[in-house]
Amino acid sequence: MAATMTTGLLAGFFVNWSNAVMPGLRNVDDRTFVEAFRALDAAITNPLFLGVGFMGTLLFTGLSVVLHLRAGQRPVLMWAGAALVCCLVVFAITFGIHEPLNEKIRTATASDSGAALTAVRAQLDEATWTTWNTVRAVAATIGFGCLAWTLVIRRGLGQEAANRSTEQPTTRSGGPHGDAREH
Repeated sequence: MAATMTTGLLAGFFVNWSNAVMPGLRNVDDRTFVEAFRALDAAITNPLFLGVGFMGTLLFTGLSVVLHLRAGQRPVLMWAGAALVCCLVVFAITFGIHEPLNEKIRTATASDSGAALTAVRAQLDEATWTTWNTVRAVAATIGFGCLAWTLVIRRGLGQEAANRSTEQPTTRSGGPHGDAREH
């Protein structure tokens, strides 16, 4: 459940950046873009988001995979494993593409001149950032879907086990109460 919830939250976060934040920033002047992006980036860097939301997704999904390694859990394991692959894709994109781009705008120094602010904004490469964020959003959303499906499968497996444990054993002669000829 925790893996599903954190992955869903992360997917929504990335979708929001691709569909609202970056398009909204696209139409502002360079000073506003640089200041807003830096402020948003700083706000995201907090223990709740990084610890629970971001790292929690990988931790809880990995834990889900480990907990379903035993026999009888293979259907859940397959979908949890697919979700883990999606999480790893998200992490690879984040640390391989986004963090280097974010770091450029985070550490760039700019004077108040328009040309300097334009140069700082250009270092982010908005088109690349947004495209890869959309890929990240799709991967996280697929991972969320896989984990949601594991909950459905898990419930079904639990129901099957419950049904098996409540079935009355049959005797050699037939029905649950023996053969009618014995009475």
